[in-house]
Amino acid sequence: MVHAEHEVVVGRSAADVYSYLADGMNNPSWRHGVRDLVLRSGEPAAVGAVYGQTMAGPGGRAIAGDYEITEAVPGERLSFHVVAGPARPTGTYTFTAEDAGTRVKFALDVQPSGMMKLLSPAIARTMRQEVAQLDRLKSVLEAGD
Repeated sequence: MVHAEHEVVVGRSAADVYSYLADGMNNPSWRHGVRDLVLRSGEPAAVGAVYGQTMAGPGGRAIAGDYEITEAVPGERLSFHVVAGPARPTGTYTFTAEDAGTRVKFALDVQPSGMMKLLSPAIARTMRQEVAQLDRLKSVLEAGD
């Protein structure tokens, strides 16, 4: 299993941070590498919603990264799994209210199989970079005050 996680405290309410993250259409504003994004099916921010996402991959080539929301507990927890692309991680955002705002933790997990096991170090590096983008989320949300 490959695992990566990162957390930040955002100077906004848990409801605000959750709402922003649950609406996948906000991804391009804080996640580098998101080229294209569309709601393919379901209700925005709801369990079962599928977002079609194209990511910038190695050498600039486009990689599918479609994902489905699997859990949505407003202000507490948001989970998803990637349903298209070479690696298919699951991810969870957890939200904890604090005096200074909201502690947001982003965790990604993937179980590489077959030939993908050989790419585990590269997958781990990419996952660490992905969860570290929470720092950018913090900047985007706090700038919106």
